[in-house]
Amino acid sequence: MDQESKDFIEEQKRVDFVIEEIERKEDKLARHAHEIKERVIDLRKSFWDDVTVNIDDPDDIIETQASIKQQAELLSERERSHGQLSEELKTLKRLKDSPYFGRIDFLEDGEKKTDNIYIGISSLMDTKDEDFLIYDWRAPISSLYYDYPPGPAQYDTVDGSIDGEMKLKRQFIIRNGYINGMFNTGLTIGDHLLQSVLGDNASVSMKSIVATIQKEQNQIIRNDKSKLLIVQGVAGSGKTSAALQRVAYLLYRYREILTSENIILFSPNPLFNSYVATVLPELGEENMKQTTFQEHVEERLGNQYDIETPFEQMEYYLTGDDHNSEYEARVEGIRFKASLVFKKWMDDYLEYLSSEGIIFRNIKFRGERILTKGQIEDYFYGLDSSISIANRMELVRDWIVETLNKLKQKEIKQDWVLEELDLMEKEDYVNAFQQLEKGKQFTEDSFDDFEREEELLREMVVTRKLTPLRKKVKALSFVNVHATFMNFFQRWSHENKSESEPTNWYDICKQTVSNMKQKVLAWEDVSPYLYLQDHILGFLVNRTIRHVFIDEAQDYSPFQFAYIKEKYPYSRVTLLGDYNQAIYAHTYAGETLLSPTNENESERITLTRSYRSTKEIVDFTKDLITGGEVIEPFNREGTKPSLCMTQNENVLVSLIVEKLKSLREKGYETIAVICKTMEESERAYNQLKDYLPIKFMDQNTKTFQKGLIVIPAYLAKGIEFDSVIIYNASEENYCKEIERNLFYTACTRAMHELIMFSHGTPSTFIQAVSDEKYILTD
Repeated sequence: MDQESKDFIEEQKRVDFVIEEIERKEDKLARHAHEIKERVIDLRKSFWDDVTVNIDDPDDIIETQASIKQQAELLSERERSHGQLSEELKTLKRLKDSPYFGRIDFLEDGEKKTDNIYIGISSLMDTKDEDFLIYDWRAPISSLYYDYPPGPAQYDTVDGSIDGEMKLKRQFIIRNGYINGMFNTGLTIGDHLLQSVLGDNASVSMKSIVATIQKEQNQIIRNDKSKLLIVQGVAGSGKTSAALQRVAYLLYRYREILTSENIILFSPNPLFNSYVATVLPELGEENMKQTTFQEHVEERLGNQYDIETPFEQMEYYLTGDDHNSEYEARVEGIRFKASLVFKKWMDDYLEYLSSEGIIFRNIKFRGERILTKGQIEDYFYGLDSSISIANRMELVRDWIVETLNKLKQKEIKQDWVLEELDLMEKEDYVNAFQQLEKGKQFTEDSFDDFEREEELLREMVVTRKLTPLRKKVKALSFVNVHATFMNFFQRWSHENKSESEPTNWYDICKQTVSNMKQKVLAWEDVSPYLYLQDHILGFLVNRTIRHVFIDEAQDYSPFQFAYIKEKYPYSRVTLLGDYNQAIYAHTYAGETLLSPTNENESERITLTRSYRSTKEIVDFTKDLITGGEVIEPFNREGTKPSLCMTQNENVLVSLIVEKLKSLREKGYETIAVICKTMEESERAYNQLKDYLPIKFMDQNTKTFQKGLIVIPAYLAKGIEFDSVIIYNASEENYCKEIERNLFYTACTRAMHELIMFSHGTPSTFIQAVSDEKYILTD
């Protein structure tokens, strides 16, 4: 028997031993969990039996409250313990199927004994809880597996670096407790393991593949020093997966001071949120908060405006007429309003507003002005100008509330209040009488009950009438942010000319004011409006978030990012994206957040190797973009992309239907027909739905399901499919330079097969690629 076979037998014996240990721990934990569950059930049943309830006097009330609190805390502690045990059982179940994926033999300098380190998704101690049978992939020593080949190696701990020599690096593919593959390897995670993982079908949720983390991805995951971490990764380089594993690492590394509630992920759309939602739970961690910038905007602005979505803006951008002056001005406005130059304009405007120019609203009660906007303006600008605008607004609010209190006392005596008393419900009279009786218990003064009751009822009427107004005042509704924002475009920016003023600035202002008058907020105006509003009314800083992750960061404008940084001033930020997939109007021919930065404490990591697609697909797609030669394909072979041309749209639909049927017969589970726009997607869906069970995904789709789908390219960002069909890759459809990145993004969604159909002459983007890199089909 050769050494390899002996090693295999020994390793399988160890797997069997570890699984036996897991089963023993499972049995022990399950019994303990059952006991606690029974206690929880008993506590719930007997909760009030063990509580002393007595409300005869104040001391008894306090004793009763303490008794209830004690019983509730006991129940909560039991429920918490049961929850923790349930999570431990879930982890053991995952480990039983595949206990670990890697082994390193490490000899520490100065030691004589080599340590055999087995690495899995979670740690596991032996029965006596003395030695590690498995080390968590996030443990400091586990970094050796990702960062070094056999030979000299070191890893960092809290107490400093540990140096030594790695004697062996071995990888396993273990399924259902059996070793299906075992490889000794060098620096990178071996191709055998990657081939096994990457050759699978796409999933409806992102996979947690900690076994295949590469060295450069590990640098992202374990980076805990940079204030700003920028990750520029080509399509399919695993940047999003590495980011989520980075979250898991941070929660593990700083578990004493950091929870999932201290982390937020900004993702491109709700569909993507669903796609990545299972990664952290698979790693034994709770999901952090996930949102989109659009959701944040809608939460902040409520129903004040009809807010354009980024996808509606994208549709306008892709379908507009380049030769239309209105379209030209809008696009120029989109790009300018996204810039830090425009943010500087807004800062200058805020400086002006500090001394004059804020527009206020009159405050009325029962149709009469209590305070005019002029009086409020005089009071505001009469305050010390060294105080910030937002703090002065609080002082104005307090002044107005005091004015309302004085008004209340005056209005109580008015005749209209007596008229309102006749309309009051019987319940109101009962409440007034009860208050009256309660007052008698604490005073010996005598008074006329009837007069006192009327006084109470009058106060009740006026208080009710003033309550809505008080709420508006406390919400600072007396500030007319809408008019103040419009004034920037109507007057201030024209009176304060700047060399950086866009060519079409007059038309841009005209469009903005027209929208605002109709209570429509264009997407490019959202960040500036929020920025102005928050600096006038008070910036709602989030002090609990410690880490902000922004995926598809190339689609965020510099203005948006500046706003986010102000919103989360105490956070470290991780930006992830690919400037080759920058598809929004404000990113074209300009800098993105992924461009080199001069910010202090920033670090930049570039990922150039693509793992998602086959070598043939990567070789094709990298020629679609400028600078694509730096992209390195992973050596997973497949078929070349194919291109089919037809002049007849009916024939085009027929060919796509046949191809979809063929792909399903091959066993592909997720097949996407990717279109340029939502309009084209709807047309494609209506053409295909009568022939095949196909789903249509739009911006409101919340979950990603297996099967055949039709989707616009900009919603498919960040998602992968077994096979992709480009619905119409014609020159007519993809001809503008601004559409190059969109076309590249669509093509790079494919894992195994890329099929392009063209209604007419194919796009110049395809024509520029060597004929050897794709196949022409009939």
